Amino acid sequence: MNSLHAGHAPAGSVVALGALAMALSLSMTARPAWADEDAADAEFGPADGVIVVTGGGLEQTPAAPVYSTREITREAMVSAPSGRIEDVLSSIAGFQQYRRSDSRSSNPSAQGVTLRALGGNATSRALVVLDGVPMVDPFFGYVPLSALSPDTLRAARVTRGGGSGPFGAGALSGTIELESADAETLGLVSASLLANQRGETEVSAAIAPRLAGGFAVLSGRWDRGKGFWTTPEDQRAPASVRAAYESWSLGLRSVTPLSPDVELQTRVLAYRDDRTLRFEGADSAIEGQDASIRLVGRGRWQFDALAYLQARDFSNVVVSSTRYVPVLDQYATPATGIGGKFELRPPLGDAHVLRMGADWRRSSGTMKETALSAMSGAVTARRRAGGDNSDLGLFIEDDWLLGALTLTGGLRADRSVIANGFYEVRSADGTLTERSDYADRSDWSLSWRGGARLALGSGIALRGAAYSGLRLPTLNELYRPFTVFPVTTLANAQLRNERLKGFEAGLELVPLEGVQLTATAFDNRIENAIANVTIATNLRQRRNVEEIRARGLELGAHAARGPLRLDGSLAWTDAEVRDGAASALTGMRPAQTPRLAASLTLGLVPAEGWNLSATLRHAGAQYEDDLQTDVVPAATTLDLFARIPLVARASLVLRCENLFDETIVTRNQGGSIDLAQPRTVWAGLRWGI
Repeated sequence: MNSLHAGHAPAGSVVALGALAMALSLSMTARPAWADEDAADAEFGPADGVIVVTGGGLEQTPAAPVYSTREITREAMVSAPSGRIEDVLSSIAGFQQYRRSDSRSSNPSAQGVTLRALGGNATSRALVVLDGVPMVDPFFGYVPLSALSPDTLRAARVTRGGGSGPFGAGALSGTIELESADAETLGLVSASLLANQRGETEVSAAIAPRLAGGFAVLSGRWDRGKGFWTTPEDQRAPASVRAAYESWSLGLRSVTPLSPDVELQTRVLAYRDDRTLRFEGADSAIEGQDASIRLVGRGRWQFDALAYLQARDFSNVVVSSTRYVPVLDQYATPATGIGGKFELRPPLGDAHVLRMGADWRRSSGTMKETALSAMSGAVTARRRAGGDNSDLGLFIEDDWLLGALTLTGGLRADRSVIANGFYEVRSADGTLTERSDYADRSDWSLSWRGGARLALGSGIALRGAAYSGLRLPTLNELYRPFTVFPVTTLANAQLRNERLKGFEAGLELVPLEGVQLTATAFDNRIENAIANVTIATNLRQRRNVEEIRARGLELGAHAARGPLRLDGSLAWTDAEVRDGAASALTGMRPAQTPRLAASLTLGLVPAEGWNLSATLRHAGAQYEDDLQTDVVPAATTLDLFARIPLVARASLVLRCENLFDETIVTRNQGGSIDLAQPRTVWAGLRWGI
């Protein structure tokens, strides 16, 4: 696998690393470094509750149960049979990426995530945040899933449906909140080493010392492998290769108390991921450096102030599927994301929570690629495209607890700006042959959400909610064309913002202690939905269609009775495109959207430290394209996990992905097939996880 080209590291790397150093310096000098507990007690008082350092944000508001929200525990996260965050999130039926392959065997630019069958392209329609920081790539809108290790997380909270709180622009289909684990959860040292039958390895470790009344976490992960065959045997050519991969990530996080009710949090994340797909030389890579600093106050006037900086890059080599030589070298896509938020909660009492604030995000980036002749290998064109997107949001949300009744309502105003967009082509010698500069655009948009939850007693509760949302087109959608042979997809600089409107009603039942059943019926509609629209044979363009409407039913079940555990989730969705009576798209299901998705995990905890589980998953049939020409068949898989305690904090871990070796099709373009993970068996040791 080739690395990212030398000299094309993200343009903001130095700035990001400088910000990291500054943030860490602030954090570690706020209190004496490596202070022991006695020193901490002397400054803050005895360890009897005077100060509690959590490392998290503000508490969830009373509004959380009003919406379709589900939390994934740390135990569930570290028990994923693949060890990957996308596997963890797939336990929520309706969560999906553009394709079924995970971050070992997909193109990174296809790793957008969405909920409720509101997909249809590879960009994220769900907001994904880590410790409050949006994680989507500033240029493409994908999520760097390989950089998010479940081993270092405390929990994940998934809310389906549009949102209007902090960073609400982007929470079109829902919000996925990832929360890092603290030192108490991780222990001083934790580590994991596993290998599978193909000789592939997964290594992770974390050190979490307590410092100056707070704590720090240094963590890292390294995955590598020769991969499996994504191309079916009867379609392989001499140039076909396994989906080799290698990725690493390194994180440093610190939490320091500034007073009994104010803490400073800093986080650094650096990562890199190299993959090869289908043909020798068809290499893709992503890398990034992220820095954030956060100030959280839990006094009478609660506040959450956050600033972040992200430097990202992407490269990709396209190899001809007929001559098996490079025809396009997208050698760099440097992109920068910068933003922040401030949220304030005045002291109104336990039964009344008001949150208000502002947030701002700016994404900028430039695609750089070289077109090559399939016959001679000579450069035929040099292309660049890019621009800047920004969003300023003002939000307010008011929650009331009135006995058994919870009421919530919120408004959000967004000022979105699309600016400095361009596309240019130069000849091999650098002569400019084409240049388009696009007019700047700006707009104000208003979104809202509100709902109620009524506890009827005897473990029964009813809830209902309505909401709207907003998503800006990404720089990738606006300015970057691409080819997945034989189909070329054109960009569209005139794309409009997507708008969501929806409502839902839900029922919650707790028939027994430790048992919870939920049901949610929903109707969501994306206006101006961006889709890859077929306009000629093997030619598509990103266009706004009138709307994508998704109506469906979500069922959930959780049980923990004695040593037995059960977690189930099912989503049935009727999604269709509406684009006027004359359009061939009207009535079609969005591309890559299954009607039925389900997940069921059965677990057994026979004694402390043990964990045995089996996960059955089903993804219904879906269509490869917008005109429903090619079908991606349904797939049902069974995964296994076992953790067996040995001595002290050590345990033996056994995992099996796709036990019955189900054929999982991820791409079907005119009969050209890509496959997902075959049966894979892992074994290894863990310490403290």
